[in-house]
Amino acid sequence: MQRSHLNRQVWSFSLYFCLATVVCETFHYSVPEEKKMPEEKKSGSLVANVLKDLKVEDVKGLSARGARLVSKNSKQYFQLDPHSGNVILQDRIDREALCGQKDPCILVSEIVLENPLQVHRIEVQIEDVNDNSPQFSKKEFLLEIPEQTPLNTRFPLESAKDADRGENAVQNYTLSPNDHFRLDVQSHSDGSKSAELVLEKQLDREENARLFLILLAIDGGTPKRTGTAKIVIDVLDNNDNVPQFHQSLYKVKLLENSQPSTLVAKVEATDRDLGSNADITYSFSQMPENVLKSFKLNKHTGELIVAGTIDYEEDKSYAMNIKATDGGGLSAFCKVIVEVQDSNDNAPEVTVSSITSPLPEDSPPDTVAALFSVIDQDSGDSGRTSCMIEGNLPFILKTSENNYYQLVIQQPLDRERISEYNITITATDWGSPRLTSIRIINVQISDVNDNSPVFEKSYYELPIVENNIPGLLMGLVYADDLDTEQNAKMTYSLLPGKVSDQPVSSYVSINSETGNLYAIRSVDYEQVKAFQVTVRAVDSGFPPLSSEVMVQVVVMDENDNAPFILYPLQNGTSPSNELVPRGAEAGYLVTKVVAVDRDSGQNSWLSYELLKATEPGLFSVGIQNGEVKTTRPISKRDTFKQKLIIGVRDNGHPPQSTSATLSILLVEGFSDPYMKMVDVPKEEVMEKEDRTLTMYLVICLAIISFIFLISMLVFVAIKIQKRRKFIESSALNFPVGPNFPENCGDADAGSLSRAYNYEVCLAGGSLNSEFRFLRPLFPVFSVEPAQNQGDSSISVGSQDLSSHAEKTDVMNQARGAVSEDPAARSGGPGCPGNQPVTANANIGQNDWLSYQ
Repeated sequence: MQRSHLNRQVWSFSLYFCLATVVCETFHYSVPEEKKMPEEKKSGSLVANVLKDLKVEDVKGLSARGARLVSKNSKQYFQLDPHSGNVILQDRIDREALCGQKDPCILVSEIVLENPLQVHRIEVQIEDVNDNSPQFSKKEFLLEIPEQTPLNTRFPLESAKDADRGENAVQNYTLSPNDHFRLDVQSHSDGSKSAELVLEKQLDREENARLFLILLAIDGGTPKRTGTAKIVIDVLDNNDNVPQFHQSLYKVKLLENSQPSTLVAKVEATDRDLGSNADITYSFSQMPENVLKSFKLNKHTGELIVAGTIDYEEDKSYAMNIKATDGGGLSAFCKVIVEVQDSNDNAPEVTVSSITSPLPEDSPPDTVAALFSVIDQDSGDSGRTSCMIEGNLPFILKTSENNYYQLVIQQPLDRERISEYNITITATDWGSPRLTSIRIINVQISDVNDNSPVFEKSYYELPIVENNIPGLLMGLVYADDLDTEQNAKMTYSLLPGKVSDQPVSSYVSINSETGNLYAIRSVDYEQVKAFQVTVRAVDSGFPPLSSEVMVQVVVMDENDNAPFILYPLQNGTSPSNELVPRGAEAGYLVTKVVAVDRDSGQNSWLSYELLKATEPGLFSVGIQNGEVKTTRPISKRDTFKQKLIIGVRDNGHPPQSTSATLSILLVEGFSDPYMKMVDVPKEEVMEKEDRTLTMYLVICLAIISFIFLISMLVFVAIKIQKRRKFIESSALNFPVGPNFPENCGDADAGSLSRAYNYEVCLAGGSLNSEFRFLRPLFPVFSVEPAQNQGDSSISVGSQDLSSHAEKTDVMNQARGAVSEDPAARSGGPGCPGNQPVTANANIGQNDWLSYQ
């Protein structure tokens, strides 16, 4: 098969530029019908090579531009070989089955090239070969011709039908030799041939009642093919008037898709004969099958009505021969031409040539996502179309020549927001009413790595209990990536850092796939209370994207430390001994046990209790503050050395505890400075030194007692001496002591007694022994002169009172010189305060005093 100029005809060649860089060019080729693919060639028969026509340098350029052939017919008859540029016939082509009587018979295909986009139209004309013989609808035709029919009367004969076209169709008719008829072959404007019998010699029924003729139809092919039919002519009796039509040609217009029984036309013929020779019947003469299916003729009235479907796209016009026959057998003929008017009964058809799916989400604007064409089989405005898509899509339509449209990207795509688009293409024609067709194109959006991982939380806090098992799962971090597949696959890692001058990797490890965080080593709360770890999540896309999050690991305290005694020291080198005076009363603070716990929170809350004591009930320990106090006054029966075991317990679960041993020495008669200088022996020689200390204390007490007794004796002697002097010089007598009746003198005698009371108080809360000299107490009384005494008595009394006043001043000065410590004056526990003592010079009931 060769190009035009060799064995085929090129019909037209046009070149024009289309919108959006699409170049459309039409190539014409031809191929004979009935062409079969040779069995020995599996690749098919060659139609043409399009490399030169497409202006492509070589087959590599053809493959690189994604060349493909798209058929515009329902069946794909041709195939483009991208490796050679050959258009190959795939299947046998029967022109008569494909196009019928249409001429020329053209199969339309399109070659689509990309980068840049080009569409080339290929029109392959199917050339007819003489593979069909002429055929008559019947093998035998019966003609009834009356005798005395005028000469040159014409009798149309049914034309033979040849499925071939052009020169291969019927080109001539011949009639077998006879004496009465000749054959007149007529050519029509559409190239068809028809034959008529022309009467050349009068018929005589009595001479020959039936004639037999052979009609031969010959086509113009090579070799020629023929078809024959037998014509039987019955000569009828005399009927000398032939029916006459009012019009020999009827032209009517019929709207497409007219309903059945719609009246198309009415033909009428009349016959001047009478009787049965004037009864006219109508019938079709030599009608093709499509006419018989579409129309119906009333044989009595001549009304032509619609019987089938009238489709403009199949037949644009119909030509019918109608015969009117009278009762005598005479016939007349007329022709009816029906022109079908197009109506908008075909919706546009959307044919998708190519779709780019999936489409990368980072595709630039003006990228072609799909290429499609819109065709409407109607004519005129009904065949004009417009196309549109929804307005809220990131795509627009660009028109091109030959009813092609490009669906191109207008706005950036985001697969994470919309992963696919179902694009509805609406095609509408311009007819009335307008018809619309819809085609949905699915475009998948492929993912690119444009999203970084995002952690569920902006900050993680993971608790872990101290003394954990190495390899313990502390928790997990999770990051999500809006991308898909490989772009969303996460890999977790720890960033370098320090925890107590050690790398963070020595404390924590992470599972790179799941994000689980594990403790590598056991953590001590007392050393590390919290530390931070930075986790990075990296996806597997290209280029990889990452994000980081801070993880705060909080170490939870566990009660793993027992309380530690700070005081008293328990190291055994310097045992703790506390000195307590035996005069201490209840509530006396001996010392305070001080302890700490390295744990925190509730685990560090400490409580104190007395576990064991030499004298139970003598001492108590504050449960909260650890203060050791006496619970009762110390008695002489209490052992000199007291030993206390004090327990300290925290509030953890389970609780931890420890104990402290406290030694207490009960002493008396020593001041604090002396007691602080006492060196307490060690436990090994404690009993021996305790005896030595006791002996020292006894000696000290004996010396102090001796000095005190001597002082008291001297004091008493001085007082007695002064008293004697006073008595000798005083004429009045005063009672001495609280019992005035026993020691009182006669009031009249003028004797007055002088009494001085001194109190000595040792404060119970102090180890210092002091004497407290209080002001002397002497009677305050009023002296009334005796009625029976003279002036001399009053004089003596006045002198004595004057002497007493001088003594009072001396005592006040002595009292003022004595230290008056407020604490000592108030007295220690069990020590009474200063008690006022009054004296009255009266005797008897007059000296009874009351106190409030």
